Amino acid sequence: MRSVSEGQARRSSVSDRSPGARRAVLRTADGVSIEAVYESCTAGFAEDHGPAGGTAIVIAHGFTGSVDRPAVRRAARVFAQRAAVVTFSFRGHGNSGGRSTVGDREVLDLAAAVEWARSLGHSRVVTVGFSMGGSVVLRHAALHRGRTEARTDAVAAVSAPARWYYRGTAPMRRLHWVVTRPAGRLVGRYGLRTRIHDRDWDPVPLSPVESVPLIAPTPLLVVHGDRDPYFPLDHPRMLAAAGPAELWLEPGMGHAENAADEALLARLGDWLVNAVRPPGAERPEAAREA
Repeated sequence: MRSVSEGQARRSSVSDRSPGARRAVLRTADGVSIEAVYESCTAGFAEDHGPAGGTAIVIAHGFTGSVDRPAVRRAARVFAQRAAVVTFSFRGHGNSGGRSTVGDREVLDLAAAVEWARSLGHSRVVTVGFSMGGSVVLRHAALHRGRTEARTDAVAAVSAPARWYYRGTAPMRRLHWVVTRPAGRLVGRYGLRTRIHDRDWDPVPLSPVESVPLIAPTPLLVVHGDRDPYFPLDHPRMLAAAGPAELWLEPGMGHAENAADEALLARLGDWLVNAVRPPGAERPEAAREA
């Protein structure tokens, strides 16, 4: 699918939403407006996590999500206890412009969010994606290795597909109907608040599993629930086997950010921060205990 602009997101200057948060409209390399929110670390480690440096976690939501969805806000709140956080709405979602290409051009949206985090002074930027966002963070890590301002320093993919066009479960067959049929796209627009592009991919983008071998030496974590109704366990196992990766198979977990409880999010946040922590640096947990 090729992205086209479908109206502009609301234009505004960066404005403070709260003492530690600000909202902005970013512009992607292909000219799409993307809404984004930056939140400072709430743990009080300004030297390591504040806007003058330290780690920022960029969250890539799943299909039909947005920056203001409760599950995304919950993840941001947990992650902000460990690092600064950037959330954003993919094209065609929320108040962002354009139309969704369901994982193709969304790599440019993530790149814009990573670049924004670095422009705020963060020396380490890591990415975590859920479902469609999981496929995007994998492809982004593979495709943006050589661009310092857009690269990620660690990547975690949660509930991500390994391959395209999967229709092996009933939820995925319903999703394909939403994406590929005119009536389905109407349901997406008015029922799911997601504007979907009406063109097929041309060319077909690099798949998640093809991306994994290109990510090393960047640290990679693959997380998947054993009760995921969309993608069975052969997907995370295929991803983890494709290159150096850590694999967490979560007992009882369903799909993506809606199924990620605070305990899992806390472990994810710790992994993301510690995967890029300089040798000898103090862990946040140790600092809090001190």
